[in-house]
Amino acid sequence: MADDHDAAEDAELTEKLTEKERAAARAVEFVRDGMTLGLGSGSTANIAVRLLGELVRQKGWHVRGVPTSFLTAALAAEVGLPLIELNDVARVDLTIDGADEIGPGLALIKGGGGALLREKIVAAASDTVIIIADSSKLVAQLGAFPLPVEVVPFARAFVERRLSALELNPKLRLTRDGAVYRTDQDNEILDCHAGAIPDPEGLGRELAAIPGIVEHGLFLGLAHRAIVATGPDVRELLP
Repeated sequence: MADDHDAAEDAELTEKLTEKERAAARAVEFVRDGMTLGLGSGSTANIAVRLLGELVRQKGWHVRGVPTSFLTAALAAEVGLPLIELNDVARVDLTIDGADEIGPGLALIKGGGGALLREKIVAAASDTVIIIADSSKLVAQLGAFPLPVEVVPFARAFVERRLSALELNPKLRLTRDGAVYRTDQDNEILDCHAGAIPDPEGLGRELAAIPGIVEHGLFLGLAHRAIVATGPDVRELLP
């Protein structure tokens, strides 16, 4: 029985990887020569970055990427994708990024990998944002995935109390070895286990009003298209 269970888990993981690859490949079809691209973070976005590296090598296209995390920057450099700082560009043509949850109207939860601040800034600076995901990320209501809230370390306890008052059940994110997790900006993350978020816009306003919160993982009105792979099928969703 254990062997059967392990085989089933392996098959499921393989299928999810295949779905991510299909979604990433479809998104890369929107890339054109000369574009400035926002490079998302996370496992699905990493696949897109590798495909973009292949595009540069095979077609000789001149594209440049604005990475949303140190890890993404390292991967882009590894695959030969030229990078540029956001401060040095007037606009970002297209951002391809993943999501932890995709809800109605392309409302998103992002930040499971800790890059929510840069991801949101780059998305806001982009003409077009395409979200890529496997079928498990599509939900009827946001909230099953913990909502990340990035906080200034100085204000963590204060913010935690405010989040608890909102019944968001915040938990300080730790690394695997038990240390306090730090973002690329050296901030901390409180993961909110809300269970359900029936009013993402209202919650987003409440979070934005709490001093000490640098950014939250509700991405609302930022995605222009979501590409979701389900088995062999790839769907394109609009807000």
